[in-house]
Amino acid sequence: MSIYSNHRRRDKFRENFGQFDRILTFSVAALLIIGTLLVYAATRNWFAAQGLDPEYYLKRHVVNILIGGLLAYGTTLIDYRLLRAYTPIVWGLAVIGLIIVLIPGLGSEINGAKAWISFPGGFQIQPAELAKIAIIVGISMILAEKRDSDANPTDQDVLKALAIAAVPILLILLQPDLGTVVIISAAVVAIIGTSGAPSRWVVGLLLLAVVGGFTAVKAGIVDEYQVARLQSFVDPSADPQATGYQLRQSRITIGSGGILGKGLFDGPQTNGRFVPEQQTDFIFTVAGEELGFLGSGFILLLFTIFFMRAFTIAKRTDDLFGRLVCVGVIAWFAFQTFENIGMTMGLVPMTGVPLPFMSYGGSSMFANLIGLGLIQNVHLRTR
Repeated sequence: MSIYSNHRRRDKFRENFGQFDRILTFSVAALLIIGTLLVYAATRNWFAAQGLDPEYYLKRHVVNILIGGLLAYGTTLIDYRLLRAYTPIVWGLAVIGLIIVLIPGLGSEINGAKAWISFPGGFQIQPAELAKIAIIVGISMILAEKRDSDANPTDQDVLKALAIAAVPILLILLQPDLGTVVIISAAVVAIIGTSGAPSRWVVGLLLLAVVGGFTAVKAGIVDEYQVARLQSFVDPSADPQATGYQLRQSRITIGSGGILGKGLFDGPQTNGRFVPEQQTDFIFTVAGEELGFLGSGFILLLFTIFFMRAFTIAKRTDDLFGRLVCVGVIAWFAFQTFENIGMTMGLVPMTGVPLPFMSYGGSSMFANLIGLGLIQNVHLRTR
């Protein structure tokens, strides 16, 4: 009986996997493979020179991908329309996690942000990544309810959705993690704009973001290291030993790759560890130096294919909740990709966000692959 059950489970897995959107799966798989090679290239030489395990980050990155893959597959097993019942639980867990990181002795501070919960064995989790999913599913649920009765969301519905997003956003601001707040805000605006709510809400939220950001800087609410990042964006020589140094080395590293690159594992800047946090937030500099313009362009092409295919899935579904969830995930990935690559090239201020599917980091990888699972879930139920 157990052998029969095992066969049935394997057949069910093959059936589900075979029905996934192949183009979407291929693009993400290619990004994961390239990202794994770049993480290894960014860390192997330096760790070996220090007498440490050169495959330390490689092993942990592969484990993160395997766990994230299981989470993504698990996300596809339950009809996404039934996820509404679990949304309050996910939202509540995200808020609890965001509160824990702010409690002295429980939260860990890294690079000026108190955003992690540390566990034995060196394992860390970042609740803000879970909050992205909770907010997207939560506000999509609120804004889609009216459409079930053939009515567009009202102002009251939008206010409810914003309240759901506001609590986690305020907690993330206290860490502080402005980069994550900006990404979540982009997803919120995209979902509201797609839901059929009055367009004045989108215009108002964009104006509020601009005015709020300017006021926060002028009022001194933004921490000193974040102000230094803004100053370095305007003038890289403003902080030559810290943020200015990182930005300058990032540009040098990307530019040194030329058309074809120095070759995988052969980048002098990368092997010399001239760019801090190169395996995480600045992974694209490794691609620029070792894979060159063509390799970096191929990565951008893979992201473009992913976004185009995800938009196709969102457009094809007749269910507003599924469409809003897809739009929220797409906006999250698109804005985070632009923000990450833009900061490495000096096009936007440095915010410290990872590159989706490529940067090292357990929490971000888990959240990214769960996001992929949500899109595949909508695709499966649409078919």
